[in-house]
Order: sequence, then structure tokens, then C-alpha cells
Amino acid sequence: MNKIVIERFSLQYADGTESLRNINLTIREKAITVLFGPAGGGKSSLLRCFNRLNDLADLKTVDGRILLDGQDILDPKMDVISLRRKVGMVFARPVVLPMSIRQNICYGLEVMGEKRRAKLDEAVERSLKQSALWDEVKDRLDDPAIALSGGQQQRLCLARSLALEPEVLLLDEPTSGLDPISTSKVEESLQALKQNYTVVLVPHSVQQAARTADYAAFFLQGELIECGEGKNLFTTPADKRTEDYVTGRFG
Repeated sequence: MNKIVIERFSLQYADGTESLRNINLTIREKAITVLFGPAGGGKSSLLRCFNRLNDLADLKTVDGRILLDGQDILDPKMDVISLRRKVGMVFARPVVLPMSIRQNICYGLEVMGEKRRAKLDEAVERSLKQSALWDEVKDRLDDPAIALSGGQQQRLCLARSLALEPEVLLLDEPTSGLDPISTSKVEESLQALKQNYTVVLVPHSVQQAARTADYAAFFLQGELIECGEGKNLFTTPADKRTEDYVTGRFG
């Protein structure tokens, strides 16, 4: 079943930079879809459109439709706050709040009015387990989050998004600054999370794309070149440009 459907979508920034041209793509529900390709291909721009973060950018034109469960999220009448609760995002650099580990996770829920301690405690444990961090921090939840290692901070940011129980999880190079062990833990978490969430990932390498993708889409200079099941796209791509990229001939 399709969770997100992108129809004839184009985006151009005010400085004349054309980021995306006529993109048609479907994102399957409860699977990992990887958007990969060289830098500047428009992957992160598309990712940010899924929860309207590009509203904050200086855009010249936005054309086409992006449907989430059949509803056009680009409609001016869309409730963006509600959308961002349904579509969470984790960025390349972890940004923890200047408070405790527990408070980092509870913050979003408390802003939305949740005051019940039992509910907050349940969200803390659930989201930390989902992000493979619980065993490492369960005895120091009241310690400052800034005291965590970089890899732990990134998983805390993942837990903070999961605490709100989004339907879609967007990840923009979430392991780009992490060591191999932390990277492996994040990737293992994603394989478990796809049982309940739709995951869209911009990976930091072709190797990560191949390891994690149920479905994959190759972007080059603002165009969607090819998409399909990950196991096929990384072994027998149909387009020579995709083949050249995944085999390391460029990029």
C-alpha cells in the first residue's frame, strides 16, 4: 500500500536554482525507501517537502502534488502542525535540547498537552527501546543529554521523534557523523521500526543505501532517474547512469 504519492512535482528556489523537476514517485507504507545519488540531486529538498520544512526556504515555484494518505500536503489549508506530528524528521547533526535525557523525549508530548506521568514514562521507555538506546541510558535518564556520545545523541533525537508516534519517519543522513558501531545500531533500529512506521532515508553512502533499502530511488541533478526494489536497483539497474553511480564510476 502506498503511503506517499508524488505527482509531477517540481521545485525551484528564488535564486534560480532548480532543485527538482517533474518527480513522480510512490513511497510504500511500512517499508524503508532510500533516496540516493550525488550531492545536489534534490534528495534532501524532497525529504523536507514531506513535512513542509521547505516552507521556511526562499522558494520561487512549487508545482505538482504530494499526497499523504490521499491528502495533498501542499494545500495551503493543510494544518502544518498536525502534519509535522504525523511526519517526524531526524537530521544529519544531532541537536539535543539543553535538558535531561528524559526531558528531551517528553518535551514534544508536554507541548502538546500531555501531563500524565505514567503516559510520559511509557513514551520514554518505548521510544528509547525503539531507538536501541534504552539499555545504555535507563539508569541515568535525569543526566544532561549533552553528556551522551555523538552516536547516543543521534539515537536520542530518533527517540524524541518516535515519542510522538509519527506515521512517517524522515531521516536526512542520520549516520553521516557516526562511528561504524553507532551506525550499525541506527540501521538495526530502522529494520525494526519499519514494522510500524514508513521510513524515508537519505543515506550517507551507496553502501548504506544498499544495506537498508526495501525500495530505492536514484536522483541526479534534480531528476528521478530510476526507482524500484532495492535488491534490484543495486544489482541490476536498468539505467546506465544508475549503474555507473552504484559501481563507483562517478559521485
